[in-house]
Amino acid sequence: MFKNTRNRTAYLTFVCLLVISLIGCSSAPTPSSNEGGKSSSSEPQKGGTLTIAETAEPDTLDAQKTFMSQGDFVSGFMGGSLLTFDPQTNELKPYLAESYTISEDGKTVTFKIRTGVKFHDGTPLNAAAFKASYERALAKETASPITASNLPSVKSLSAPDDTTLIFHLEKPAAPLLPHLTYQGYMQPLSMEAIKKFGKEYGRNPVGVGPWKFESWKTGESVSMVRNEEFNWALPYAENKGAPRPDKLVIKFIKDNQTMLAALDSGAVDIATVRGKDIKKYKNNDKFTVLEGTEPVMKCISMNVENEFLKDVNVRKAINLAINKEALIQADLQGEGVPVYGPIPSMMFGYDPAVEQYGYKYSVEEAKKMLEAAGWKENAQGIREKGGKTLSLSLMISDAKPGNQLVQSMLKEIGIDVQMKMVETAAFFEEEMKGTYDLAMDEYGDVDPDILFLMMHSSQIGVVNPGRINNKEIDTLLEKGRMTRNEEDRKKIYTDIQKVTVEQAFMVPLYTSKVFKVVNNRVQGAKQNPMAKLSVYDMWIKQ
Repeated sequence: MFKNTRNRTAYLTFVCLLVISLIGCSSAPTPSSNEGGKSSSSEPQKGGTLTIAETAEPDTLDAQKTFMSQGDFVSGFMGGSLLTFDPQTNELKPYLAESYTISEDGKTVTFKIRTGVKFHDGTPLNAAAFKASYERALAKETASPITASNLPSVKSLSAPDDTTLIFHLEKPAAPLLPHLTYQGYMQPLSMEAIKKFGKEYGRNPVGVGPWKFESWKTGESVSMVRNEEFNWALPYAENKGAPRPDKLVIKFIKDNQTMLAALDSGAVDIATVRGKDIKKYKNNDKFTVLEGTEPVMKCISMNVENEFLKDVNVRKAINLAINKEALIQADLQGEGVPVYGPIPSMMFGYDPAVEQYGYKYSVEEAKKMLEAAGWKENAQGIREKGGKTLSLSLMISDAKPGNQLVQSMLKEIGIDVQMKMVETAAFFEEEMKGTYDLAMDEYGDVDPDILFLMMHSSQIGVVNPGRINNKEIDTLLEKGRMTRNEEDRKKIYTDIQKVTVEQAFMVPLYTSKVFKVVNNRVQGAKQNPMAKLSVYDMWIKQ
């Protein structure tokens, strides 16, 4: 869910964008000469501090109460998940579960829990601990914004013995397994620690992961130390024991130029760098660049309850007026991929045919569409109809060159657009209330079920920024949630893409390439299709 940048993940099981586990990329990146920071001349060493820059600070490290993708990202280093996606193959694999089975009716999912795993406070991890954790997430008093939504259709859980965890579902829930890969949001929590710290648990997290919480300096950093007892690494990790660095520090640096200066000086070892800034780090002997693409997309949400945007022809004209390639160049220095429908190409269910039937940039076609709908240009070149001017506001929460480009592109076809800059919290509030016209948005997830939140009529006032109320879309989204057969499920999402484009419910824009820049004093960083950070095999060259 939204998991990035402007953090729609705060509402969606989105995007995080930094920790989304689904992998996919149309082409493999070109590694630097120091492939993945690997060293052929020395063996891995223990010791040192690994420092990662992050642009935003979490609201809490209680994984079940965080609204932010940063909460998932940071707490994920201290946690673990029942399942995981292999970053190279995108194969779903057991992790803290040794195996799982699904009943024929799809309503019972049974996990065999791994033995020998302990929380940082010494409490053993067993099925009862998972059961208690997820029951806490589902409890109304917890008010879990993301973890609870990642447990669709869960009626109850049972743990008949230490190694058996059973999910009892009201109806089949295809997104459940992908959602159980989040090491932050979906990690088991120590109930003993929650009892001990109470409301302060979010500042004193206790998990089962390779890193143990040490301190949180508000506005500066979160520090973690190596879990010496850790020997239950992810299945794709080469290092099966405790991490090699002594310490892991997540340093919060909001300003982009300050972050780049810290990376250049060696004050931080790893940072996510924007496409417009990546050139100087490529083919630089001091750094390794991990390049990938996430299942996250930028779009323009359109409030279909707006008196002008109710007209599908106006929505189609707006789609035709947008030059996606120009926006990619302006916002990302060309480091992005155009998107033509509601599902990005790296996400399950993507239909390549959308690249053919999706809207292509055509100013003339856009003008014809408005003319046919009765909108005529006035002396100022702005369209009018029935005494009303075709004027819309574009809500934004960050300043990007593409915002002004969108404004000028729409003006070219006779639509007057006024920019409206708002803070992130106000942005979400206006979308929920439907008090906006157009909005620069972003969303993504490990599963296309994200579209249920983005487009189902039951989500109006909750998420569903476009306030879409379409019976065909609702029915398809409900089927997509319940259908377990992969091919049948793909067909459902193919139909969803077609209807969304036909009705022009949104303006799909682009998917950004992701760049993680690693100082070469850090060894063992591995190229993978989504530039996912895996610190299991990293070590500091002394």
